[in-house]
Amino acid sequence: MMEQPVEVVEINKTTRFKPESFLAVTAGISEQPRPDYPRMDFRREATSWLNLNGKWEFAFDDGGIGLSEGWQKQRHFAGQITVPFAFQSSLSGIGDPDLHDYIWYGRDFELPQDWANSGKRFLLHFGAVDYYCKLWVNGREVGEHRGGHIPFSFDVTELVKAAEPNRMVLYVEDGQSKFQPRGKQYWKRQSETCFYTRTSGIWQTVWLEAVAEFYLNRLRVQTEIDQEEVSFEIGTAGRADPNENYRLEVQISLDGQTCWQGSFEARQEGSLSFGGTLTLPQARLWSPENPDLYDLRLTLHDTQQALDIVESYFGMRKISIQNGRVLLNNQPYYLRLILDQGYFPGGLLTASSDEALRQDIELAKAFGFNGARKHQKIEDPRWLYWADRLGLLVWGEMPSAYEWSSESEPPFVEEWLGAIARDYNHPCLMAWVPFNESWGIEQIEQNPQQQAFVREVVELTRKLDPSRLVIDNDGWQHLDQTSDLLTIHDYTAWGTTLLERYATFKQTKQAEQLPLVSRKSVLLPQALYRGEPILFSEFGGISLIPPQAETQARLHGDWGYSNSADNLQFVEQYQSLIEALQKLGFSSGFCYTQLTDVEQEVNGLLTYDRHPKVDPAIIARINQVAGF
Repeated sequence: MMEQPVEVVEINKTTRFKPESFLAVTAGISEQPRPDYPRMDFRREATSWLNLNGKWEFAFDDGGIGLSEGWQKQRHFAGQITVPFAFQSSLSGIGDPDLHDYIWYGRDFELPQDWANSGKRFLLHFGAVDYYCKLWVNGREVGEHRGGHIPFSFDVTELVKAAEPNRMVLYVEDGQSKFQPRGKQYWKRQSETCFYTRTSGIWQTVWLEAVAEFYLNRLRVQTEIDQEEVSFEIGTAGRADPNENYRLEVQISLDGQTCWQGSFEARQEGSLSFGGTLTLPQARLWSPENPDLYDLRLTLHDTQQALDIVESYFGMRKISIQNGRVLLNNQPYYLRLILDQGYFPGGLLTASSDEALRQDIELAKAFGFNGARKHQKIEDPRWLYWADRLGLLVWGEMPSAYEWSSESEPPFVEEWLGAIARDYNHPCLMAWVPFNESWGIEQIEQNPQQQAFVREVVELTRKLDPSRLVIDNDGWQHLDQTSDLLTIHDYTAWGTTLLERYATFKQTKQAEQLPLVSRKSVLLPQALYRGEPILFSEFGGISLIPPQAETQARLHGDWGYSNSADNLQFVEQYQSLIEALQKLGFSSGFCYTQLTDVEQEVNGLLTYDRHPKVDPAIIARINQVAGF
């Protein structure tokens, strides 16, 4: 590839950026925190769901005696917590960072009056509870769930009572085991370096939903832009009448105008389901620059009435690779990603509001990024909704465990596949990252079992979702012929040094000429570079503490990969790295570390409370230098 001329971005050295137009979302928590519907790609009308966020009873069980003493039968717990915020966060009303491995929740709730005697079924949904939990309703055990980052539901129809209070009790275990997928949640009391305060228990919305006896419960959308087709698979649950002829009415619209309407007949494949493929000629394609979305309305009918109505949306887009490049909608697309940890002041893994989720995406785009690598977190679905709506490509990543055993593999795989199933329909998602930097698989170079485990997870990921890219072990120690992308984590501080480190590889394209990164090889021994697109999927990490934030940051210590004295040096250093990528020429993109500071880690473009350290327009202009 011919090197393109590099534009020199002039920095005004006499003025400083004033970030008034990017003030953080600081709205307080109302009586109903996080009132928004949590699942925008599978939503029902407002009268069919009841938000259960807010004040719950709460208790620590540090002795681990609650189950043996029957705390699930207690009428009340003495403490109080604001759901959906973890007890470690200040927004929970507790703000206790100590290690508490066993906790209890309780609350009373009543069904809305119009739900009583309605013939509906009642589903109790939890967006996420970290890590293991068990539920009782009105003194009867409902079920249990393991996995801290994915949703689960229980049918509580037979347990709840109309016109009187119902009692719900939730028991949670969240220990410090390194075998447990935990992402950036530190297993010690005090956070340090790039590991942060833990999130235990409920950390996403809890809600109750009223559905028909027979209802829709699953949607999978697959788009094929080359054939101008979109395919649907729609699952059902509940009590189907074997003598009934069910049908599903499908309506697709764009900008409020109907562009397809028809019906799918039911088919019996184990459980009753619906499916079909239809043509959308001259479809508008989804991209970060033009995030066009089609609205979808599904109505389940029997011979007499409509039983269930679900609304969703989809985007027509295609992700592929060709000739060492990543393609979006069949066109080479240079990835300018930002690493996003998904931590929020006051709430840790839980944003204070839907506006805070949206603002992070708007800020990323203001800095000139067209995508984000959501790092070590399966993010709140509302964030993915805004990425779809506003236009931001996303890498979805599994939170790592930090030790491996054959017994730890099944829960890891179950949670990872659950995340893929949850998020499959989001057009913003372009790649899956099951492993990062050999975390939890530290002996991958010598241990054939760990190698086999990575290959198995990659194969399962591709089987469940063949439409997206898969990175086997992001950053280094890639297996042979396993990853769709060759990704490199390199925190070289200046562009001149980066050019020197990769000069030989630029000429030869031989894997043995790639430098070590963090004392590890980019590819495992015997693995060959076969022309996969190359991305610097972590780089930069330049630390900068603005004068107004210095006191606050240094209370916790400050940590990053390299340091800048002030924002002028920061811009110079950032520009040198982006120019180096352009001169090297072989990169299909980059992911800069990172969007925001998090606790003691101060290498964000934004402070932890979302104030830009430098003018986003300057960074956006620099980012445009890199590309094909």
